[in-house]
Formats: sequence, C-alpha cells, structure tokens
Amino acid sequence: MLTASQRAIVKSTVPLLESGGEALTTHFYKILLTEHPQVRPFFNQAHQANGDQPRALANGVLMYARHIDQLEQLGGLVSQIVSKHVSLQIEPAHYPIVGGCLLRAIREVLGAEIATDEVLAAWGAAYQQLADILIGAEEKIYADTAAAPGGWRGARAFRVARKVAESSEITSFYLEPQDGGALASFEPGQYLGLRLVVNGQEIRRNYSLSAAPNGRDYRISVKREAGGVASNYLHDQLHEGDVLDVFPPAGEFVLAAGDKPVVLISGGVGITPTLAMLDAALQGQRPVHFIHFARNRAVHAFRDAIAARKARHAQLQHFYVYDEHADEVGAPHATGRVSSEQLARWLPPSRDVDVYFLGPKPFMRLVKMQLRELGVPESQTRYEFFGPASALE
Repeated sequence: MLTASQRAIVKSTVPLLESGGEALTTHFYKILLTEHPQVRPFFNQAHQANGDQPRALANGVLMYARHIDQLEQLGGLVSQIVSKHVSLQIEPAHYPIVGGCLLRAIREVLGAEIATDEVLAAWGAAYQQLADILIGAEEKIYADTAAAPGGWRGARAFRVARKVAESSEITSFYLEPQDGGALASFEPGQYLGLRLVVNGQEIRRNYSLSAAPNGRDYRISVKREAGGVASNYLHDQLHEGDVLDVFPPAGEFVLAAGDKPVVLISGGVGITPTLAMLDAALQGQRPVHFIHFARNRAVHAFRDAIAARKARHAQLQHFYVYDEHADEVGAPHATGRVSSEQLARWLPPSRDVDVYFLGPKPFMRLVKMQLRELGVPESQTRYEFFGPASALE
C-alpha cells in the first residue's frame, strides 16, 4: 500500500527525472536485457539503439511520478501500455523482474546518498501499485478475449495462406488458423502480435491488421525496414504454407462509432490500419476523406485498392501526395511535404470531423500541428505509434 509520505517522496524525485530520466532508463534497460535474457523477445533492439525505448519509458515514469496521487490524470497512457503488453502477452511473472531492475537502476544512477533506502522503498511501493493496475487490466482483456467467439489466449498457430507484394517495400501476409477453428473479430485499427524465431532467437512484434474482419483470415502488411530483423525475416524467409505463432488482436487506436465525417491521414506504412478503418466507415453513410503520403509511386501500396473503393462508394474522397514524381503516369494530387494549405483543401468544409493519422513521427508531429491550426478539435483527432509512444509536441 502506497502511503502519503511515499507519494510525497516519489513526487519529490520529479526534478531528478526531468534532468536525468533518460540516463536512468537507459541504464535500466542495460541491466534488464543483459541479466534477464528471458525478457529480450519483448523488446525491439532497434528502438533501444536509437533511444526511442528509453525516451518513452522516461516520459512514462515522469508522468507517473507527477500524477502519483491523481492517477486519473494519466489519461490514455495506462491503456496504451496495457494494449502493447497484451499484444505481446506480458505475464504477471515479468513484473518483479522489471521492478527489481528499475530500483537497482535508480540506486546506481542517482547514488546511495540520493536514492536512500527510504526513497527506494517509496519507489518500490509506487511500482507495485502500477504493476497491480496493469496486471488487473491485462488479465481482464486476456480472459475476455479467450471467452469471445473464435478467441484464444497465448499463442495460436496460423498458416500463411497467401503472401502478396503490395509495393516495392510492403508485403501482405494472409494468416489462417491452422486448427481450422473460428476466428475472433477485431476492431478496425487494431494489431496482431507475432512470435518469431530468427537465427535461433525468439522475438515478438506487433503489426497492424490491414483488412476488415472477415471471419476467415487476418491480413498484416509489413514494410521491409533496413536492418529490421523481423521485417526482413518475414519478407525473405516466411513463405506460403509456413506456420507461425500469433497472439490475439489488441490495441486502442480504433475507429469510433459516430456520424461525423471521417478523415484518414497516413504516411508510408502508416496506411495499414487506416485500410480496415476505411472499410468499416464505408459500410455506413459517413463521408470519408482518405489522404496518403508516400515517397513515390513505387513504394505506394494499395493505390489500386483505394481507387476500386472510390468507384463503388460516392462518399469516399481520396488524395495522394508524393515526395518525388518524375513522369505523368500515375501522377499524385500533389508533390512535396504535407502542408496546411493542402489539408485545408482536402478536409470537409466543416471542421467537425473525426481524424485518424499515423506515420513517421516527424510527419505525425506536423499533421497534428496543422490540424490544430485548421481548427479541428483536438478531442476529435486520434493517432497511434509504430513502436514506443512519445509526445508529439
């Protein structure tokens, strides 16, 4: 039980976290991943190398410390963490490992004079409070998912029924349950967790579901990343007929019900979750504005699929922007970077819209700023991260 004095101690460490939180979390990950190899599959080493994971953890720890006595102020942070954990099948037994490494990192980075036994006891209680919240929320999702029609818990074997190249960089994988059983539905925008074994090492990754639920198979569409262990394995070594372990759909970046016009804005492989959202929105009468940015035509996936939907649905408007375009074949609607002038022309006349956007972080930061400038209510804009969440401000 976290006492009032322990809450005060945790909040008093906020200035230290603001000035050195990333150093602390970097040291934490070094301890965790070096001494506890059983948790390595849950972490993307590329995110460790570029600092995304330590920065995301530092931001989360800082927010938690600031609001230790008003946890409702954390907003969507807890649900984001829970969704990521569920997609990778984090278990209660993993929490003591993480907690022990975090307390050790606090002591070793801040030093014994600052990180006294009293401070460590306060942080231990604070960590346990958060762990209990997460474990409880995750268990409810695990149980509900397993009880749902076609649902399951843990890993389930799926066969690659089809493998389709969508562009020079993106390939789709159609996955069918090997047991031939029923297949759980999902919310448009959610993702699947995969357990892969690459060069004898287990890794776990999330990939957005890029097609609407159909009860037969799941489709994920994966971009080949330079140096990406999982993406290159999927592109080069996973073939039709192969079997892999899949975790149930998860995620909170989903298309909300409503009657407002829907605006879907994507950059690069950020298009993948918006495809399922698009199909769901088109089932009703909501106007949909689909805006996609790509480097060039060669890497632009699903262009023909969107055009086919446009031919069938009068309420769909679609616009493409390329960084570069050399000829008249397949010309985009514009070239260059996203601009507020373009968005102003392509958004519905009313700014009372529901907007979903996803892509590289610099792209998302710019889109968020421009939507604000154009008068779109922030409460009606939603976004997701591929990888660790971080602030877009």
